[in-house]
Amino acid sequence: MKQTHPKKVRDLVDGVLLLDKPVGFSSNDALIKAKRVLNAKKAGHTGTLDPFATGLLPLCFGEATKFSQDLLEADKAYDTIVHLGQTTDTGDTEGAVIETRDVNVTLAQIDAVLARFRGPIKQVPPMYSALKRDGKPLYEYAREGITLEREARDVVIHKLELVAYEAPFLTLSVTCSKGTYIRVLGQDIGAALGCGAHLNALRRTQVGALTAAHMITLDELVAHSAPLTLLSPVDALLSSFPRVDLTAALAKRFLQGQRLPLGKEPAVAVPPGHSGRVRVYDGDRLLGTGLLQEYAILAPERLIAASHS
Repeated sequence: MKQTHPKKVRDLVDGVLLLDKPVGFSSNDALIKAKRVLNAKKAGHTGTLDPFATGLLPLCFGEATKFSQDLLEADKAYDTIVHLGQTTDTGDTEGAVIETRDVNVTLAQIDAVLARFRGPIKQVPPMYSALKRDGKPLYEYAREGITLEREARDVVIHKLELVAYEAPFLTLSVTCSKGTYIRVLGQDIGAALGCGAHLNALRRTQVGALTAAHMITLDELVAHSAPLTLLSPVDALLSSFPRVDLTAALAKRFLQGQRLPLGKEPAVAVPPGHSGRVRVYDGDRLLGTGLLQEYAILAPERLIAASHS
């Protein structure tokens, strides 16, 4: 008779782990390992980092997964090293070298080229990416030797600074909008300099308002005697939104999905002149997010489940 083992019971874990993703791990591999260590029932990440990349990968657990979309939409910051003179088929160190050229560029030429990539630009997504065509990721086509037409997308490079240049390595600091591929940026800079390039290293240092200052490595997480204490609260994801504090009576109505006319509630301070998303509290308890509309009407948006409050 086949022996069955009882299914492991996972815990209701709520919070955010600011993981320093190691090189060689996919974002999903890192998430699975952290989820196992925390014995968490529900988890998700907030936008992938390539396996060769390191740095800030916010992992969301439990109720925090409701707000992970905000980080997908957020600006991001990176430190990267561009290897000039060598082009690979993936745009990074994981691919095969397809062209090698001499590097004869001056700092003046580098400064002039970098200036062309600041602000709104168009970028063609790489074949080695998770974007899908007919339900199949582009990287699967690429591995089969198939190259498909890709439409250029609008992205914004908010900051592009030269940190160091020691030929053939160009160290850059980049802040960019969602959807930006730093691999493509490196390749395009190399093409503009006339020598080609690929990324030698990539490290993410910021996602929205979250920074690398309090990152935890997987090794630190595994070794910690109380790993749950390493989690930031759910509202760490929402720190960029204005705060609205409700009375207990209004909090109850908010959690029932009712729209609240806060202009008629003298006990509630409304952010002056603000319309749009806010984070909503009852004392120290996060209730969720709401939309502050005309005439200071607060409409519930994403709510924390009562059992987690």
